[in-house]
Amino acid sequence: MNILFQSLQMGDLILPNRILMAPLTRSRAEGHLPSSLMAKYYAQRASAGLIIAEATMIMPGNSAFWQEPGIYSDAQITGWQKTTNVVHAAAGRIFLQIWHGGRACHPLLNNGQQPVAPSPIAIVGYEVHTPEGKKPYVMPRELRDDELPVIVAGFKQAAVNAKAAGFDGVEVHGANGYLLDEFLRDGSNHRTGAYGGSLENRSRLMLEVLLAVSSVYGSDRVGLRISPLNSFNSMKDSDPIGLSTWLATKLNEYDLAYLHVMRSDFAGQQSGDIMKPIRAHYQGILIGNMGYTAAEAEAAIAAGQIDAVAFGSSFLANPDLPERIKQGAALNQPNPATFYSEGAVGYTDYPTLSNS
Repeated sequence: MNILFQSLQMGDLILPNRILMAPLTRSRAEGHLPSSLMAKYYAQRASAGLIIAEATMIMPGNSAFWQEPGIYSDAQITGWQKTTNVVHAAAGRIFLQIWHGGRACHPLLNNGQQPVAPSPIAIVGYEVHTPEGKKPYVMPRELRDDELPVIVAGFKQAAVNAKAAGFDGVEVHGANGYLLDEFLRDGSNHRTGAYGGSLENRSRLMLEVLLAVSSVYGSDRVGLRISPLNSFNSMKDSDPIGLSTWLATKLNEYDLAYLHVMRSDFAGQQSGDIMKPIRAHYQGILIGNMGYTAAEAEAAIAAGQIDAVAFGSSFLANPDLPERIKQGAALNQPNPATFYSEGAVGYTDYPTLSNS
């Protein structure tokens, strides 16, 4: 596993290894406030080449997952400083994933407010976590073009706040059926005008957000996560390979820290190889995600297919994942029953090699 432990230059940031922690919603931010328990969770995982912290609300009124954190208030900035301070004290590096839930939001999470989307098309076949239990999604309201600058400004302010909270950079969430992904894919974007129709128009909001956020951090401290094949949140695109190829080429103009690609579909409804066309057309650092073993990650990096791998549930259950990979040690198995529960159980109590 030597290649996984080679350093990686990411702009002016040097990652000591290529074993990254993927963003994972854990629902431990009561009242949307980052907590000391969250700080402990991330500090335990500071040996990652880079931690990408969980999806975080850019502004109030767009909660899509009960008790996810935000980055729009002074109290949230102060709360997140607990995390960045302890991660940095443990010699770690951490980006914050910034996020608008779009049509995946729910009135029960947002004081009765109707969710917004590129088109009035509801998520079907999935339910959302709410204070009243799981509920079906509702019909979103179509955003007007003149409302979109407010959302771009919200992402920019979130980056300003993330910087104040001490994060080393930010990842723009453009995946998994949330707002930017909803605009990008034609299954959820049926609008006309400047933000609908062609790939150039459907990607416009995402690209405007990248420029706005880059004006805060510098583009080499900004990443983007996409999921062209993932059908989660009833998402689909008529040509995911074409979308991936076009976007990979276009993103070369933005000089990002990285492009983070979820390579497959949670539900197995859509298939295809999007990694090859993205690698062929994207000239920057490419991070692969979804279902990689350490051996496959090593082989993919050695072959030049990707530059690093973001591990999700295996990092959730193994705070010392890099050391376990280095030693060839067995991995703890994650407990899905505690993914979105409350408290330390199934969160900060997974054993390390030193205390197992």
